[in-house]
Amino acid sequence: MLKSIVRNLANLPGWRTNRKIVVIESDDWGTIRMSSKEAFNSLLKKGYPVDQCPYNKYDALESNQDLEMLFDVLNSVKGNDGNPVILTANNIVANPDFEKIKKSNFNEYHFEPFTETLKHYPEHDRVMDLYREGINNKLIMPQFHGREHLNVTLWMKALQRKSEDEMVAFDLGIFSSKVAQKYGYQNEYMDAFDFKNLKELVFQEKAIIEGLKLFKHIWNFDSESFIAPCYIWHSQLEKVLKENGVKYIQGLINQLEPREGDSWSYSKKYHYQGQKNSLGQRYLIRNAFFEPTINPIFDWESDCLKRIDLAFKFRKPAVISSHRLNYMGYLNPKNRSENLIKLKSLLTKIKKHWPEVIFLSSNQLGNLMNK
Repeated sequence: MLKSIVRNLANLPGWRTNRKIVVIESDDWGTIRMSSKEAFNSLLKKGYPVDQCPYNKYDALESNQDLEMLFDVLNSVKGNDGNPVILTANNIVANPDFEKIKKSNFNEYHFEPFTETLKHYPEHDRVMDLYREGINNKLIMPQFHGREHLNVTLWMKALQRKSEDEMVAFDLGIFSSKVAQKYGYQNEYMDAFDFKNLKELVFQEKAIIEGLKLFKHIWNFDSESFIAPCYIWHSQLEKVLKENGVKYIQGLINQLEPREGDSWSYSKKYHYQGQKNSLGQRYLIRNAFFEPTINPIFDWESDCLKRIDLAFKFRKPAVISSHRLNYMGYLNPKNRSENLIKLKSLLTKIKKHWPEVIFLSSNQLGNLMNK
């Protein structure tokens, strides 16, 4: 009953439309997670609980087959406007350059574009061609997720003190391996815009500027929207995002804003659909979820359809969160094949229940709001 009330309240304020709009926002494209099956097994043998984290168990840099099979499903369902389902692929544009960091004796941080990272992987030689094909066919739309999905400052400090757990992961080409939680730090270095000192905002602003510049170099267009890794960011960063072309900020109903201090604590800022900040940027709020890899026994399809129905009753767009790991099969093909079947079932039922539905990317939704 309480959940139902909360869902209703979440859909009350904000931008409205009579159109049935579905947006699928998918985070983490381009970032490394588990580098290989061999790395996973090596960590498992050493006693690291990587098998207890679905991201470490299933998520990896997207491969040729991952994109091909996903595009087949997206293209199988068309909206009322004749366009196929489009997935907003929130893109991490760079990853740590492990070789250069090691050569500096861990004194300097270096990164490489994710297009270079692809070259280190054996089944990824056509990924960029497939991306371009997907964009041309209106199946996928990259948007900015960050320069890297990594708390660089914290990670480098661990490497500089030669922390054993982080060094073991480093030698396997990864930075998040379920090792940091023993320190009471739950985010495994994935929280790129978290901090303990406000001075770190200078580094974060630089990372955003460099990241958006690299985004344009890779895709030949600017990113109009942004989603912060782990939904954690300080509002001060919105100014540098605005100055570099970002008009829309994706997220949940609550923004986690870091507080200074030794403990990991946050101020919660409430946002609603289409809300404008003082800079004129709009917040795009996720109000439905489809994450079968996170919890395989939960009925994600039924829950997602109920949330879409509720959004439409309140004349709101349905913005679905569905992370990359649900569709990755490089480490475990069964994860990809089973979840793509579930995704197709969900999309087919959306079309059946609401024949007038149209599918938009996040930036398209934002542009529609601004009209």
